[in-house]
Parts: sequence; C-alpha cells; structure tokens
Amino acid sequence: MHDLSGAPTTRVEVPQSVAALSAGWMLNPVWVNELGGITFEMKRSADRRFLKWAPAGSGVDLHQEAERCRWAAGLLSVPYVLQEGRDDAGTWLITAAIPGDSAVSERWKGEPATAARAIGQSLRQLHDTLPVEGCPFTWSVEERTRRAHIIRSETERLAWPAYYDLDLTVEAAFSEVASAPPIDKLVVCHGDPCVPNTLLAPNGAATGMVDLGSLGVADRWADLAVATWSTVWNYGPGFEDVLLDAYGISPDPVRTRYYRLLWAIS
Repeated sequence: MHDLSGAPTTRVEVPQSVAALSAGWMLNPVWVNELGGITFEMKRSADRRFLKWAPAGSGVDLHQEAERCRWAAGLLSVPYVLQEGRDDAGTWLITAAIPGDSAVSERWKGEPATAARAIGQSLRQLHDTLPVEGCPFTWSVEERTRRAHIIRSETERLAWPAYYDLDLTVEAAFSEVASAPPIDKLVVCHGDPCVPNTLLAPNGAATGMVDLGSLGVADRWADLAVATWSTVWNYGPGFEDVLLDAYGISPDPVRTRYYRLLWAIS
C-alpha cells in the first residue's frame, strides 16, 4: 500500500555508495519515500543529474526502472540513464536531469489547474506514443493482484492511509478487485502517474515524466484513476475533471474505483 512521499523534512543520512558516486558534486536530497528510498540532486558547474537510491530489502530494484527508461528513450522525454549499480546496501540509478520543476513545486501548487491540464496532456502523449506491441513490460491486473497478495501475507498492516478516504475495509477491497471491469483500451501505462512525477516548464507545458519503475501495458484507466486521485491529495478537490478534459476522455466511475482499489492494495 502506498503512502505519500515528499521532500525531506529532517536530516538525511547519505549512504556510503551515494557519497562515493557523488564525490566532487554538490549533493542535495530532494525526495524520500516510505520504503527508505532517497533521490538526490547532483550539481557540478552547468551539469545537473539525479541519483536515486533504494535500500536492500525495500522491494525496489532500480534496474527495472533503468530498463524501462532505456526502452522509452527516443520516443518520449524520460530520464536518460547514465549509470546504475548495486551493492549489499542497495541499488542506485543516475540519470541526466530533465528541464522543468515537479508539478508539486510551490509554483504549481499555486496554479493547480494549469498543472492538472499539463499532467492530463502528458499522460495522453505517453499513451499515444509508446507502442503496446513489442513492449516487454506489463502492469496487468493479474500481476498486480498477485503482488498484492504477497504484500498482504508479509505485513500486519490492515488499515488504509487516511488520505485514501476509502469507504470499505482492506478485506473488502481484495474481494472487489477479484473482478476487473472490461478493458477500455490497452496502452503502455506510466505505472506511477502521481502528480509529482510530471515536470513542467515555466509556461506550464509538460517537459517530461519521471519514476518509470512500473511502466508497462495495462488499461489506460490504471493510470487515469490514480493520476486524478493524486490531484486530490496534492491540490485538493476540483481538478480531476480538468485532468480528464485535457486528456480527452469522460469520467468513468466504475474503472476509476476499481483501479484506485487495485493501487491501494498493491
């Protein structure tokens, strides 16, 4: 189950591998997640990079993200992989910076309608551009449901995060996701289409998307349900339809509910 991640609010301990990889660079932690992962910004002269680090045992293997970035490169504006590796403490991924600021920067929190439109347009471009045929990655209901059962068997946590605001128990959600709605349209989904993962130029246009570790073929509503949900978490109510209008699609309450529940349990 997913918690909100965000900019660090306390001192971040720099892993030994990160310190070695960033020698000679200015290093700034910019993002932390609930699994212990940290994203650092690296700067040196005019060069700017990002280093993602995930601790061993977190369930995150950044090699999977590197593979997806390499596959999508040349088709879309995605992080360009410069280096990846692992040691006993964790895995890391270094990418070139994409111009733009996250859609959760203070600028775009102050202009949520503009940001929501850009996110919808960016998702539509991703779905229309990346080819389903030949895509070696999947984000299918079957795979995600199987993962959800594994997660549930390994944790005692049975309560929703408060911001999900779901009107049923975890047990009921598992029962409900056992019956998926018919697929609307298969596309290559982003896999983590939450607001922070779209970058925007000063004029409000999307410049790229990051965090592609779950990219794969699925119903487009697997992305749209979570992207619209994320606007509520990050901007407050009132921007879900703005995103859908920019994408060019009408609301679908049935698929939206289903894929939000699947996201919540997996």
